[in-house]
Amino acid sequence: IYDLASKCSVLLAKDFVHSAFTVILNEEIRNSRSLYVEMNQTVITIYPRLKLSKMYNFSLTEENCQVLDQSLENSTMNSRQGTNKIEVSDQKGVSVSCDFQYDFCTVTLAGWHHGISAGLFGTNDNEAGNEWMVPNGSFTDNLKEFTQSWQVNKCSLIQKKEKPCPITAKQNICKVFFEEPRSLLR
Repeated sequence: IYDLASKCSVLLAKDFVHSAFTVILNEEIRNSRSLYVEMNQTVITIYPRLKLSKMYNFSLTEENCQVLDQSLENSTMNSRQGTNKIEVSDQKGVSVSCDFQYDFCTVTLAGWHHGISAGLFGTNDNEAGNEWMVPNGSFTDNLKEFTQSWQVNKCSLIQKKEKPCPITAKQNICKVFFEEPRSLLR
């Protein structure tokens, strides 16, 4: 257990063999955080403090670029959303659950994801000696070096002030393609 003091978006866990899932902790405006979960060409962003989630299905963008914001029920992922909780899972044994009341989220991986993931959550192979692996495959015992190595974006400690503006469908598309941390176009 360690305190994540970073003000940057960091990779919590990713399947580096089959690319079946990616989980990123994003730093948002006003010291808020969101959880970015990618599975089955679908991205769900969970905002625990806002008790809100948004989903994007990238397989639909070719057919209709205007329909990026989808309801959870139309997803290829299984989902349940209650008043204070959201659970998302796929058929390959990845499950993410957030309890909004306690601002607490969990990521659960089935056995067939054993040893093929890495990130701040470690290597998921039941070996205590290699949990602090950095992306180049080497190891560290320095917390700052470990957390910085899994940052997914360049960031600074000084937050930029952004002017709020109304979001149109076209702006949503641009945001998904050019601002989402996992976008290849970022």
